[in-house]
Amino acid sequence: MERNDPRSRSDAYGSRINRSHSPIIANAVPWISIVIGSILPIFAIAAALPMVPPLGLLMLLAWRLVRPGLLPVWAGMPLGLVDDLYSGQPFGFAIFTWSLIMIVIELIESRMPWRAFWQDWFSASILILAYLLAGWLLSGGQPNVHSLIALVPQLVFTTLLFPIAARIVAMLDRFRLHRWKAV
Repeated sequence: MERNDPRSRSDAYGSRINRSHSPIIANAVPWISIVIGSILPIFAIAAALPMVPPLGLLMLLAWRLVRPGLLPVWAGMPLGLVDDLYSGQPFGFAIFTWSLIMIVIELIESRMPWRAFWQDWFSASILILAYLLAGWLLSGGQPNVHSLIALVPQLVFTTLLFPIAARIVAMLDRFRLHRWKAV
């Protein structure tokens, strides 16, 4: 059969024989990308206003909304622990809020299993707003109107970055499911 059509035993990934997904890469890529997202904001330039978005939370939301069911509900606790180590918020804040966010997303997923992207974006925007407001109230600073107004650019910037985070997650998902040659 190969003499008639040499491409008969191949697909877009090369030879179909001896190719498989790597379970290590498939399981590690979401977790590593969220941890990298939590660590990246410490390299930003310091400014008077909070402008740097919580990239770890963005990646968590993107993974959970783009690929529902990939991360377990309890994933908010260990990933929030890593974010607490780098974010500057009081310890336990990200553990608590990320766990609540994962539970809320699970409830949204059970109520509306088929959603469009704009509905995911709206859900992510509401969760980002709740996260930033909770961080504003629990940060130890004086909650007043001026500090709330200073929070608006970070909220807008983070909300507008969600589609980019979702696109990055889609690219990482394609890499995660790439077929590697089995040894």
